[in-house]
Amino acid sequence: MNAEDPLAEDQGNDQESAPRESTAGTPDRYVVAESDAGQRLDVFLSARYPQVSRARIRRGIDNHLATVDGQMKKASYRLALEQTVQFTLPPPPADRPQPEPIALELLYEDDAMVVVNKPPGMVVHPAKGHWSGTLASALVHHFDQLSSAGGVTRPGIVHRLDRDTSGAIVIAKTDSSHENLSRQFQARSVQKQYVAVVRGSLGPDRDLVDQPIGNHQSHRQKKAIRSGHASSRSAQTFVEVVSRFPGYTLVHAFPKTGRTHQIRLHLCHLRCPVLCDKLYSGESRLTVGQLRSRCRQPDLASDLPAEHTLLERQALHAERIALAHPTTGKPMEFVAPLPADIQGLLDILRTIRG
Repeated sequence: MNAEDPLAEDQGNDQESAPRESTAGTPDRYVVAESDAGQRLDVFLSARYPQVSRARIRRGIDNHLATVDGQMKKASYRLALEQTVQFTLPPPPADRPQPEPIALELLYEDDAMVVVNKPPGMVVHPAKGHWSGTLASALVHHFDQLSSAGGVTRPGIVHRLDRDTSGAIVIAKTDSSHENLSRQFQARSVQKQYVAVVRGSLGPDRDLVDQPIGNHQSHRQKKAIRSGHASSRSAQTFVEVVSRFPGYTLVHAFPKTGRTHQIRLHLCHLRCPVLCDKLYSGESRLTVGQLRSRCRQPDLASDLPAEHTLLERQALHAERIALAHPTTGKPMEFVAPLPADIQGLLDILRTIRG
């Protein structure tokens, strides 16, 4: 989730017809004049596309479609005289998600916010190849009011979880709540705790991974630990061992930043990739037979056949999130119970611990 300097206005109207629509998909180039020096990048670009919503401008910046003198910058970057800005107007988003009667497990709800225990396999908002079955469609069905600050395709969505990561996700019902929660994420005052089962034996019981994350050199779906690249951003994750098993480790991960795939990449950097993480571990399924072989326990889970699948998604769960209530300021903490697949795997591993 990148929630830096959220715009306070004009973020919900993303179905505009812009006079420069013919330039969508092709870059436009501007030189900063004296009258524009000192302006924020998003404000500067909004002035050049007066009939395009600020949400759409911001989406383009967040998706690395804007450069200043060839370097990617944040929306809040202050421009200097005679700098060159290049921007590719992103296409308009798809229509608002269609309501779908998908069951949701609510951890909390009031007039300002909702906390959902997202199941594995659910995409948070519509995207290429995933237009239905999303959390956004479920939210539109269940709630009459959701914030529009994230744009029409992301009603209520303040931050995200990967499709195959389960756990607690915070939803805003009003724009003011959305803006407050976004500021908390930006200030890194939101505390997040993840549970992960990783392959291998993690070295120290506690470790801080401080490695920048950027775009992968060749794989569009991947991110990579990468220094000195225009797409790279600082990223820090504190990792703590909870339990050790033969060939596996149960850990808690506490991300200090919120980069895409951050926990998965940082654990992979420690040579202990998240179990069944198809992108970064090379496997997407764990059977009872595989577990018996790796643990050297031929009688493990003897009541199950060897071909029985224990896990077929990354073993990563957003277990806990703590923040200040967006309207009252009261400290709040929400805990999402472990899903059945991870819990079942741990139940088996704990029979051989020690």
